Amino acid sequence: MKVSGNGSGFSLSSRTATQQIEGTKQHAHVNRIVTTLPSATEIVSLLGLEDKLVGITHECDYPPSVRKKPVVMRSVFDTTKMTSKEIDDSVLSFVTKGKSIYEIDEELLKSLEPDLIITQELCEVCATPLREVSKIIGELKPKPEVLSLTPHNLEDVLEDVLRVGRATDKLARAKEIVLEFQRRIDAVRERCSAAKKPSVFCLEWMDPIYCSGHWMPELVSYAGGVEVLGRYAEPSTTVSWEQVLQKDPAVIFVTVCGYDVERTLGEISALTDRKGWNALKAVKNGSAYVLDSPSYYSRSGPRLVDGLEIMAYLLHPELFPSYKLLKNSAYSLFAGKYV
Repeated sequence: MKVSGNGSGFSLSSRTATQQIEGTKQHAHVNRIVTTLPSATEIVSLLGLEDKLVGITHECDYPPSVRKKPVVMRSVFDTTKMTSKEIDDSVLSFVTKGKSIYEIDEELLKSLEPDLIITQELCEVCATPLREVSKIIGELKPKPEVLSLTPHNLEDVLEDVLRVGRATDKLARAKEIVLEFQRRIDAVRERCSAAKKPSVFCLEWMDPIYCSGHWMPELVSYAGGVEVLGRYAEPSTTVSWEQVLQKDPAVIFVTVCGYDVERTLGEISALTDRKGWNALKAVKNGSAYVLDSPSYYSRSGPRLVDGLEIMAYLLHPELFPSYKLLKNSAYSLFAGKYV
């Protein structure tokens, strides 16, 4: 695969499957898999290995059938009862002290006897860091293999599907899945390539305001837009409200990390009550949307391709006359209802 510096130019090369997973041990007899991030759970399930999935995190909810699996990792505080500002303050407090915001049920993990653990190093907020898992690995008998995923852009996410496929003896199926995703990505990019590209701001957190990072500017680009504050292939970061007002984007996508539409709407006043909100071009044009972030944007998993199609439709509905938005995936703040 090759991606240019601005996130465009995605293409799947025939050597990707061998290059990217070279050195990853092939496990022909993986029978007990534990994942420590929702996107890995989705990949494992997509490969047809849900029956081998013996442990997940408290955030793993897709496909819905995985919710009955044992939870080996959960947050140290209950974010469901906290505002975005309270969550941000708590996370910063833990991270600055070198503490993990997640805890692992060591006894349960030992009893599950996994032979493969899939974890992530990308984000301390979204997943248990590899070092937390490593502390426990030495105590597990037999010692499992550990596959750490660190995707920074969309191509990395697709490569992770191949890596998990290799590690679980499902490489042929993984290649089929990635090629189908490639087809869908290319279809969107081709259709949007000649369209007028509006300025877009993807807001990843409301209080404080965070711009988007990693794959999000890439998705916007493929969907026929230009992300004005996002950081391609880099972590999201705080931005000032003055920066947002200065950029005055034509479209705003509220994609709060870990928040579905309903939860975002419960705190939307943290955004819409800000001075200058009603004067923004996106608001005046009726082009401010709340999107289902954990399903289609904040997780580094297969449904990012769905998210791309959703975004492309919202930016250029005239180019996708037969497309039907996924249920509860997008809410228009102008119309006050789901699109």
